[in-house]
Amino acid sequence: MSRGPDAGSFGSGGGPGGGSGGGLFRVAGRLSFSSAEIRDLLIAWIVLGVAFALFFAGGGTAGVRLLLTPGFLVAVVVSLLTAGVGFLLHELAHKVVAVRFDQIAEFRADYGMLFVALMGALIGFIFAAPGAVYHRGRVTERELGLIALAGPVTNVLLAALFLPVLVVGVSGGSSLVTLVGSRGIAINLFLAAFNMIPFGSLDGKTVYNWSKVVFLAVFLPSAALAAVAVLGLPLGF
Repeated sequence: MSRGPDAGSFGSGGGPGGGSGGGLFRVAGRLSFSSAEIRDLLIAWIVLGVAFALFFAGGGTAGVRLLLTPGFLVAVVVSLLTAGVGFLLHELAHKVVAVRFDQIAEFRADYGMLFVALMGALIGFIFAAPGAVYHRGRVTERELGLIALAGPVTNVLLAALFLPVLVVGVSGGSSLVTLVGSRGIAINLFLAAFNMIPFGSLDGKTVYNWSKVVFLAVFLPSAALAAVAVLGLPLGF
């Protein structure tokens, strides 16, 4: 998710509304990461890894039991490599494109929503909105649309990269590699389709307002492929 000048901005410290960003002056058009941003990215990645591990275990007592077994670490690593990477690179794609258009851009975690993700996973559902890339600067409607589009397109590309992982897992008879491949495909396609919904602060609304043709060209295939992947791949539920 990305949020433009009307939804958030960065001061000289790099934090929303001028908060602390490690004391570094943010320069438009230069890709750099403040200590606060690196901290937020790492925390969001780890929390999402734990949350998705609990969710795929089934939540409830099954999730609690998982916490007490050696398999918990494996489950977390699988989630970090699939859901965690999907969310992380989605947000970084927004940042990279925003900086390309001379924006001051930085990711900020939403700690309240990360807590909701953990608590929801414990009772068997997942709602993950770990944060957003806030950017500031003069930008055209087309550039704003491309910044928003970067996240979902990155998820589609990641899903394609997980396809050979799935093939290797199936052909080699490795249930773990197969699980990584199938979850990587399904989660990234779902993230692409969900974020392209033209509603609220989701990326799809910004893309739709910029170009309905581009919106349809990305949203429809993503939604169709996500439905096939979620329903047809072994995800470990």
